[in-house]
Amino acid sequence: MSSLFAPGDERAGSVMSDAALLRALLDVESVWLAVLVDAGAAPGDAAADPAALVDGNDLPALAREAEQAGNPVPALVRLLRHRLSERSPLAGRWLHRGLTSQDVLDTALTLCLRDAADRILLDIARQAEALSTLADRHRTTVQAGRTLTQHAVPTTFGLCAAVWLGGLLDAADDLATARAALPAQVGGAAGTSAAVVELARVAGHTEPARTAQSAARMLAERLGLAPAPPWHTARRPVTRLGDALVACLDAFGAVAGDVALRSRPELGELTEPAADGRGGSSTMPQKQNPVLSVLVRAQSLAGPSLGATLHTAAAAAVDQRPDGAWHAEWPALRTLARRCATASSLTGELVTGLRVHPERMRATAAAAGEELLAEQRSLRALAEPHGSAGTGTGPTEYLGLSDELIDGARARAHHFLENLS
Repeated sequence: MSSLFAPGDERAGSVMSDAALLRALLDVESVWLAVLVDAGAAPGDAAADPAALVDGNDLPALAREAEQAGNPVPALVRLLRHRLSERSPLAGRWLHRGLTSQDVLDTALTLCLRDAADRILLDIARQAEALSTLADRHRTTVQAGRTLTQHAVPTTFGLCAAVWLGGLLDAADDLATARAALPAQVGGAAGTSAAVVELARVAGHTEPARTAQSAARMLAERLGLAPAPPWHTARRPVTRLGDALVACLDAFGAVAGDVALRSRPELGELTEPAADGRGGSSTMPQKQNPVLSVLVRAQSLAGPSLGATLHTAAAAAVDQRPDGAWHAEWPALRTLARRCATASSLTGELVTGLRVHPERMRATAAAAGEELLAEQRSLRALAEPHGSAGTGTGPTEYLGLSDELIDGARARAHHFLENLS
């Protein structure tokens, strides 16, 4: 996909695309039909694989017809039944039985979100490797620490990279947790699963409720999702994943903001990786704009409002099926996931090719002179009446736990990478 309104969007590839959603919808319908047969709620002759009967060529018509029901599932079910009628009429009659449109669409959305999360976690792994290396390589590269835009005390670029790394790992933990909790949705018309219970009862099952529960678990397991009670109007699965995506965008944005700031000519401490044609101006030939950082910041700044839309929709969910709040989630989820996937790709390229200029960092720290050590001097003055004020002055003598903090971040990155693989 591509968009003139969203430079870099093509990096998100098929994440939350129409084609990806269609594949997920087909997977849900196909697996559910198999579950009904295997659970004994549908006759064995109803077995079929309807997913192969629809492809991307059907997307335009399905998109147009989605307006008729307010979602694409009824149009898809009609199309599948029509095409199954020529091959397996019994399968066509049993297709979708026991489900409602929200079951199919919610479950398909969780499948798409799972794929998006997997891709973003792989990008963060790439970032973690790069930042772990930078943190170690520059653990002794002294720079001026800055708080509220002003010089504070000495620090190192290695620790700066370690702090970036910690933020990314925090976000990755949230995303991995939310991804693992993504549930299937099976509740039927009003969240009671009455239709599946009735099908099992008609089929002669002595414990039809247990059959219905087993069918819901089977669908979740076969799709690789978590089993859960119906959550038609309890939207925490959506907001949890959305919150994790926003957290990732926050972490990406923090890295990009630092790089953009420190690539200013008057600082010159960092430079983005070079690429032919990147960063140029339409009128000023001397410019080399930090475009990767700019685009990451653009994605990250949009994240919170998209997450807020999901929470607003969750709070507005009423009755047993939301009247518009559910529908408002879909474009917000799509845009949020694509922005996060785009930003994760851009951030990966940014940190793996980041050019560090230690000489500029040291020169800035040296120019700051004694002001960087003002806190150290005040502490020594405090200690003098009570004993030795200590020996050794200079930025390298006032770095505190920098080494230990870097080691801790790198150890955590190693653990993350091991678990991800």
